[in-house]
Formats: sequence, C-alpha cells, structure tokens
Amino acid sequence: MLQSLFALPLGAVIEVLVFLLMYLLTPLKGKQAAVIVALLSTSGVVIYSLSDWPGADVLALYVAVLAVTAYLLGIVSNAREQQQASPQAGGHWFHWGPATIVIFFVALISLDSVLVTISSQGLPAPVADFLFPESSTDQQARSVFPGTVANDFQKKEGQYNRYLEQVRRQEQRGWQVKKGWLRSPVAGQQAAFQVQVSEADGTPLQFADVSGVFQRPSDSRLDHSFSMQEIKPGLYRVILALPKPGMWDLVLTVKRGAQLHELHASTSVAETGRMK
Repeated sequence: MLQSLFALPLGAVIEVLVFLLMYLLTPLKGKQAAVIVALLSTSGVVIYSLSDWPGADVLALYVAVLAVTAYLLGIVSNAREQQQASPQAGGHWFHWGPATIVIFFVALISLDSVLVTISSQGLPAPVADFLFPESSTDQQARSVFPGTVANDFQKKEGQYNRYLEQVRRQEQRGWQVKKGWLRSPVAGQQAAFQVQVSEADGTPLQFADVSGVFQRPSDSRLDHSFSMQEIKPGLYRVILALPKPGMWDLVLTVKRGAQLHELHASTSVAETGRMK
C-alpha cells in the first residue's frame, strides 16, 4: 500500500484535510494543529508499516514528507493569524515566500511518489513499453560476467584478489549462458525461469549445479533462493513466484566440479492485473 503511486500524495492530502478540520472547527492555533497532525500522521504510517513493511527508505520518505507538510501548514496558518491580529499592517497573509516553499514541496512530493513507485514496482507498462521495446529474442539474452564486484570482496585484499582470479578463469573458460522467463513474470504467480548453458564450442554443459537468488534491492527479507533442474542436456529450469512487482537483481551460479561461473543480471516483475 505504501509503495503505491498515489499513496504518498493521498496521505499528504488527507493530512491537509485533517488539519483544516482541526484548525477551523476547534480553538487550536495553527501551530498546535500542525504538531498534532504531524504526530498522528507519522505515527499512523509507522504503525501501518509494522504489518506491511515497505523498507526503511520508503518509510523514511513518508515520515519526512508528512512532517514537512505539517510544518508548511503551520507556517502558512501562523502567517494568516499574524495578519489577522495586526490588520493595520496591511498586505496579504499568503506572500510569495511561503507560496514558493509550498510549490517546491508539492513538486517534491509528486516526484518522490513517482520514484517510490518506480523503485518498488518498476515503470508503468505503457512507459516501459515505449522506453524499452521487447527484444526479438523473446527475453533470451546472451550473458557474460559484467565485472560487478560485491561489497564483500572489497573488504579484504586477499578475497578481492581471489575474486579477480576467478573472473579471469571464467573469461578464459568461455561458457555461454542464456537465461530468461518462458512468459513474463507477474508478482505472486508461478512462472518458469530457464537457463541454457554451453561450453565455448557450443557443446551443452551437462550435469552442472545451477542455482541462484533473486534479490530485492529495497528489502533483503524478500530475497528468493532457488536451485534448477536439468530437463535436457544443458537446459535447466525452475518454477518460482516472486512476491512483489518491480525490479529484482539476479545472482546466478553454474558449478561443475571445481569450475564456477557466476553472473549478475536484473529482471522486472509486473504487478498483478497489469499484464497485456
């Protein structure tokens, strides 16, 4: 729920409405109403997140936006109260300064809503189709090791050097890996993920141990490990369901005896009901 496109602006709108009700229908001053609204909204988001954890980054974004919204309401209402208390000073209660601040944060909230949605659910289908047209290879892609170094390898020089040696051996070995889904994956629905491995000369790589993990960048608790079965020479398959829509990282390992091949990739999982 918190990762929905409209959740963040909707929360801000509800906060404004609650503030107006308290400010107009009770004897509370603007700053007092703003403090109460800030406490209620942030507490509500924190309590809700305990039952449906969106990730610390998303929670922090919500708390910050709701707190800033309440702060702006307090500023604007306090300026209005001061103008009403001293009408002889003239002028308007809503000057260009507060207006600029409000416009800035409205734009910021809108942008943050889009970024939260993209990070957790991926691009909307029409936008993704426009920016990233489907490949003619039906989601099968030839992959080689990208050279990405995990953080653990950077902690100790010895580990890092062993890692570089493994990369060198892997490149010399020349195994070819094709991977992909048999159909576009949808969150919460089972789909077949397939890997085809061949040696440098094109011979199918048989009797290997192929396994991996789909990693959720925003919440490591959703990481999904799997092992694959060889259904015919060099072709390995597994049926799995990823629980959330959006981008997932893939770490795939192919082992045969002492030989190890590892690659990193990413995949996009569609939201239920958004498939063509």
